[in-house]
Amino acid sequence: MAFRKMTAALAFGLLAACAQTQSTTETPAAPPGATTPDYADPVSWLCLPGRTSDACTQDQSTTVVAANGTLTPEAHRADANAPIDCFYVYPTVSTDPTPNSDMSIDDAERYVVQQQFARFGAKCRTFAPMYRQVTLAALRGVMTGQPVNVDRMMPYNDVKAAWEHYLAHHNNGRGVILIGHSQGSGVLTALIANEIEGKPVADRMIAAYLIGANVAVPRGGGLGGALKSTPRCASATDTGCLVSFVSFRTETPPPANARFGTPQSNYPPNFSPADYTAACVNPAALLRPSNGPVALNAYLAASGRAIVAGVPAPVWAKDKTVSTPFVSVPGLLSAQCVSNATHTWLAVTTNADPADPRIDAIPGDVLVGGRVLADWGLHLIDVNIAMGDLVELAGRQGEAWRARR
Repeated sequence: MAFRKMTAALAFGLLAACAQTQSTTETPAAPPGATTPDYADPVSWLCLPGRTSDACTQDQSTTVVAANGTLTPEAHRADANAPIDCFYVYPTVSTDPTPNSDMSIDDAERYVVQQQFARFGAKCRTFAPMYRQVTLAALRGVMTGQPVNVDRMMPYNDVKAAWEHYLAHHNNGRGVILIGHSQGSGVLTALIANEIEGKPVADRMIAAYLIGANVAVPRGGGLGGALKSTPRCASATDTGCLVSFVSFRTETPPPANARFGTPQSNYPPNFSPADYTAACVNPAALLRPSNGPVALNAYLAASGRAIVAGVPAPVWAKDKTVSTPFVSVPGLLSAQCVSNATHTWLAVTTNADPADPRIDAIPGDVLVGGRVLADWGLHLIDVNIAMGDLVELAGRQGEAWRARR
């Protein structure tokens, strides 16, 4: 089978770096001497249903911070009998010193699951494999011009093996939502193109949430691009469809050199920047249709820490202390998809009121040496800013998929 071009930008840690996945004319095989991980072994999984303690059982409790400064606790409850599944591939977070990570679960992988995936347990059984991803060390090496012997096909091969094990031993005909961010979204895009589209298993794909990646789609709508038969979701009850976006602050749109929001030079044959752009589907707008900005149901790290890099803890409300891992800030953030001649992105507006006691500027920018890298936008909190909407959408789409069955 032809292996379609992957166009995902791989996220980075404290330093900005970018590596593009390679293309080939054949489905990639594991490199010599690289044994495929054993996904029958539970230690190869960050999350599996039925476990009392793993990355998906981490604390999801939240403090709702109202505009007037009132703090209200919000509990989270996973559904042990969830009727659908979610399969998650995490972004570039590994702190291993090698070009490809090992299979040992470290704090970095646990933390990103807490931020991006565990909350989906309210709607679905959660599956999250470890995989030997391209590491932060490799990306830093690429950025500084050092020789890096990285295997960019290893992440794909690992996730493919995990997916096949999941289908053979856990799925049992259930609907499943594929969820990824950045490097994870790139791997899942290739998995869908190679292993799902055009095959019977496609009927079980409720939706694909490929966040923080440049998923090439035709300008103006229609099928085609990175995925040949998976349309963009147009409503909260659409199934078999795609949700994808990259986020930038409204006041800081992507500059011409921004690596997110455009498929850049990684177009497959006969692609043209005039005809294709990066997908942008606002999950909040699917739930609450509007021609303008739509309020986001964000779940932000109370510490201010993004998926890999930390900042000083924000003061979410004047003279108030937040003790939960997450904060919700109703009404503070809104977003809409916008485009220009080269980029398409989710423009995120902070509806700040300096007169009220609530925070006026959320953290989430990429900082290097104290300088904001405008070309990366809000990549580090892509998922957090729409987490509540994505979880609600998963429930709605799961219900629609089951009703049609």
